[in-house]
Amino acid sequence: MGPESGVSIPSPPRNPSSLSWVNLSGNLILAYQSLGVVYGDLSTSPLYVYSSTFIGNLQDHQNEDAIFGAFSLIFWTLTLIPLLKYVFIMLGADDSGEGGTFALYSLLCRHAKFSLLPNQQAADEELSAYKYGPSMQVATGSPLKRFLEKHKALRTALLVVVLFGASMVIGDGVLTPAISVLSSVSGLQVTEKKLASGEIVVLACVILVGLFALQHFGTRRVAFMFAPIVIIWLVSIFSIGLYNIIFWNPKIVRAISPYYIIKFFRETGKDGWFSLGGILLSVTGTEAMFADLGHFTALSIRLAFAFVVYPCLVVQYMGQAAFLSRNPQKVLNSFYDSIPGPVFWPIFVIATLATIVGSQAIITATFSLIKQCHALGCFPRVKVVHTSKHILGQIYIPEINWILMILTLAITIGFRSTTLIGNAYGLACITVMFITTFLMALVVTFVWQKSVLLAAMFLVFFWFSEGVYLSAALMKVPQGGWVPLVLSVIFMLVMYIWHYGTRKKYNFDLHNKVSLKWLLGLGPSLGIVRVPGIGLIYSELATGVPAIFSHFVTNLPAFHKVLVFVCVKSVPVPYVSPEERFLIGRVCPRPYRMYRCIVRYGYKDIQRDDGDFEDQLIQSISEFIQMEAGDAQFCSSESSSYDGRLAVISSRTIQSSSSLIVTEREDCDGIESIQSSKSLMLQSLRSAYPDDENPGVRRRHVRFEVAASPGMDTGVREELMDLIEAKEAGVAYIMGHSYVKARRSSSYLKKLVIDMGYSFLRKNCRGPSVALNIPHINLIEVGMIYYV
Repeated sequence: MGPESGVSIPSPPRNPSSLSWVNLSGNLILAYQSLGVVYGDLSTSPLYVYSSTFIGNLQDHQNEDAIFGAFSLIFWTLTLIPLLKYVFIMLGADDSGEGGTFALYSLLCRHAKFSLLPNQQAADEELSAYKYGPSMQVATGSPLKRFLEKHKALRTALLVVVLFGASMVIGDGVLTPAISVLSSVSGLQVTEKKLASGEIVVLACVILVGLFALQHFGTRRVAFMFAPIVIIWLVSIFSIGLYNIIFWNPKIVRAISPYYIIKFFRETGKDGWFSLGGILLSVTGTEAMFADLGHFTALSIRLAFAFVVYPCLVVQYMGQAAFLSRNPQKVLNSFYDSIPGPVFWPIFVIATLATIVGSQAIITATFSLIKQCHALGCFPRVKVVHTSKHILGQIYIPEINWILMILTLAITIGFRSTTLIGNAYGLACITVMFITTFLMALVVTFVWQKSVLLAAMFLVFFWFSEGVYLSAALMKVPQGGWVPLVLSVIFMLVMYIWHYGTRKKYNFDLHNKVSLKWLLGLGPSLGIVRVPGIGLIYSELATGVPAIFSHFVTNLPAFHKVLVFVCVKSVPVPYVSPEERFLIGRVCPRPYRMYRCIVRYGYKDIQRDDGDFEDQLIQSISEFIQMEAGDAQFCSSESSSYDGRLAVISSRTIQSSSSLIVTEREDCDGIESIQSSKSLMLQSLRSAYPDDENPGVRRRHVRFEVAASPGMDTGVREELMDLIEAKEAGVAYIMGHSYVKARRSSSYLKKLVIDMGYSFLRKNCRGPSVALNIPHINLIEVGMIYYV
């Protein structure tokens, strides 16, 4: 979820003092916006922390010393984890401005050979985003780095750890709405008309259904209210906390001293350790500070937390503790009981709105995370809907939304208690923090190129701090803590089975490539009739000719005059600029008219259906043809391998030096495009089915002509003319319709994973042609069986 309203910052003046003021004002605006996006979850924790801490093992220790000790633990937990770890350290480990678990993994994959992504090339390392961070040529001799790169099992284990962390974040997407909304509406139990527990659950479920049902509209229409809601909420809890400190027990200020923590454990013993699972809930939502970094700046998030969120939370927890020290019997609904009577209803309304904002943030973050998992080849293809034309990253995934809703309702109805849901929620959050600490220690060593000793000190300090909470949270597994573990195992199995099957399928393609010698032996005609038109052959291979091509050629007597092998792939960077997206090359000598196009996307890039891919491809190939003719490196060695020599074709280069004349026309009914096709059958089909999804949409039709240039080589002109004629004749998309099966000699486990797990996921996810926005009217599928 990104900043919801555009920020227009004037161009910076030359005066240095004015420049710093503009930067500061821009960061202050972003800090304001971040309150509604990043801190909704963290700021609503006071609703349930004290009740989750004292209900259970500490029921016999509800006295002033125990309450003072609990506040001291909350204060130092807020100081050590969100403030010290995230604000001062983690926010500096961004990947081209992006944060989160996958950003850390992406950094590691680029600075060390940890990546398990297929079809990676040396050309990917030339991307501008790839070079983000310290120079990668310094720390090549690290023994630890060589050891990890050498053993594939360790790299696989690292991916499993990352996937487990991602699965826990998805678990947060289920648990956050449940605990937040249920805890906010539970305030109705302290009113004069006390609602029963069942009525509270029904009300919470109604709100949750409404929250998930409205996701497909996006948040752009109401998002401008998010930051004001959270600010009003923070000011309210600060004011109530300050009132409670002064009115009930000003001595609570002394509890900031760590001495009260020692006193707490001395009195409560083992019961105090068990209660840390409740204290842990005070920092749930902290991971959002790092995960949502890409929508803001590190400075803006630091300013918002250090000067607004942190003081408000500390004063609120202190005020609640002051209230409880005089009213220990009211620990069940301590937040609502501590509110002065005249302001109860306004606070109740704003609390409900704040929990909805916090839930909205984590739901949107879950959509974004699943999109990243898919980009890294670790999640089945799902429908991604863009809910905003103006704000990048505003996406909605229908299947995931309804799965989250069903799971959230099941947990709300099944547990009916914020304490039990809190046990599950705390375990999910601390596990994500624990994994993030481990990945961060690797980043300190391999990316920041600091000593292993410094990374070990960071790891030991924070693992010890978080390990204490993790051990307490694990003790709550029988009382609800099993939920995130079960959800994570299910999601991780789905991710790993998809990743495993995809890699096996890719390896099959890699080992069954068509021999270039065989193609060259067939001659420019390939031993068949070359008909007018362009054939776009989609494959995951970045080099070589896929097996589906030979399968197609041997079964059909004709093929298109111009062939382009297209590979759409992900690279371990957040974004690839449009200027660097296309790699163009040849597969065979010039008379064959066979080219390769590699389209590269980052793990946070959105593949939009712009409708002009064909036009961009034609312009890119024509630019490559002219570049090749004028570049001695491409022309010097006819004997060297054609396949593998690629050039980055920038859109800026095309606009400035192309010899093609481009004319554009827009129409509403598609008549022009129908008439331009030479196939009568295609004309009739297009007339019958003009556009299933967007009837009457304005389409941009582009016509190409070769510019009159006396100095142009005859062979180049002839090749450009063939390219344009083929485009006018029509474009066909050829894809493999694959069936993946395990070999008969495979183990029973592998057969179970491939024949049942992977096949089930492939049958029930979106097809590759739909995911790549390929028009069905132009699609040709070639059936193939993969025995892996």
